Amino acid sequence: MSRQSMPLQDLPCLQTSMLSESRRINKRKSRSSLTEGLDTECTPSDLIQQWSPSHKHQRLISMGKENDQNQFVLARRSRRKKGPTSGISWDHLPEELLLRILFYLPLQDLLRMSRVCKRWNRLAFDESLWHSVDLEGLTHMGVALQQVLNIGVCRLRCPRSFVEETNFTVTGALQIVELDLSSSIIPTSALESIISRCTQLEYLSLEGLQLSDTIISSLSKNTNLLQLNLSGCSGFSAPPLADMLKSCSRIERLNISWCDFSNGHVKSVVENLSSAVTQLTISGYRESLTLDDVTVLVSRCPHITTLDLSDSTLLMADSFPVLKQLKNLHHLSLSRCYHIHLAALTDLGQMFPLLSLLEVFGLLHDSQLSSLKKELPRISINTRPFSSIARPTPACRPQGPVRDRAMWSRTCRLRVKL
Repeated sequence: MSRQSMPLQDLPCLQTSMLSESRRINKRKSRSSLTEGLDTECTPSDLIQQWSPSHKHQRLISMGKENDQNQFVLARRSRRKKGPTSGISWDHLPEELLLRILFYLPLQDLLRMSRVCKRWNRLAFDESLWHSVDLEGLTHMGVALQQVLNIGVCRLRCPRSFVEETNFTVTGALQIVELDLSSSIIPTSALESIISRCTQLEYLSLEGLQLSDTIISSLSKNTNLLQLNLSGCSGFSAPPLADMLKSCSRIERLNISWCDFSNGHVKSVVENLSSAVTQLTISGYRESLTLDDVTVLVSRCPHITTLDLSDSTLLMADSFPVLKQLKNLHHLSLSRCYHIHLAALTDLGQMFPLLSLLEVFGLLHDSQLSSLKKELPRISINTRPFSSIARPTPACRPQGPVRDRAMWSRTCRLRVKL
């Protein structure tokens, strides 16, 4: 048979090439573990079916007429199982622990946390976190003040604040113990709404505010009042003032200087003070405070240690024997009591053995002041131009970022940062 008439598979060159190709295939099979036991005639589809995991769901898809003889297989990967997480979700923490964490957040961060979810909003406004709040510097603070009061704040500091004319409403009894509204601009009606719901006040400063008889009468319900600052206040009459001082018999420090007082107001004060008073500022009543008033005052309050009678122009040296009855007096202010002369002041060292501070601003020239300091070497003279009695933030103490924001020697936990 000629080469031209031989079948293709019988041609020598083709047999040789097929043999070598078969050997190469066999070598690859021996090297690969995946083809062990497989036939040389296995197709790729057969291999996929044989080595796919038995538990996998396999789906056969016919790809059309041209692929009627070939079937394609789609296999899914196994889902990765989630292992146990080592962390703890916030949702699983008890509320007591969350409140303890929120306790250390500043005011701005606490307000941001309240927007996360309903649960955190409820926890962020829990009254245990709002025990003491400082809102100084917050403008148009009517809404904020109303919300803070309704939460249940106990210590609130917002001096020099501005409360706009709005429908200011406070519901229920307030738990305020310490309140500082000094030099604020607040409607009298809003202030009445606040004070009328307070029964637990111990420290209160309304310096420079316009008050009313309703406010003074409401203060009578706060029988635990210890420090009261009404310096520069106006708008109330003498009878409610007398009733308030009778009810608040535990007051120890009282600043009632420079109020819009008549002679009747002054007498209501000195005739109704309790013996518990140890520090008193009743300055600024030029022709309203008399020697008789001082005599009544000393007899009712024998334990006074600090007394400010400044700007009482009717007082003279004959008041010293009366003041001598105050055995514990160590700070006396007689500034601008112009009828008291230098010769009388030199006797104060012997009359008051415990006296350590003396204020006589406006009475002496510089040369006379030097002479008086030599006569009274153990007494500090004219070192405190401003009274600090019952004031939450005295102007005479050292200034600083913390001290400036203190209220009766303690800072508030939550405060506005500008």
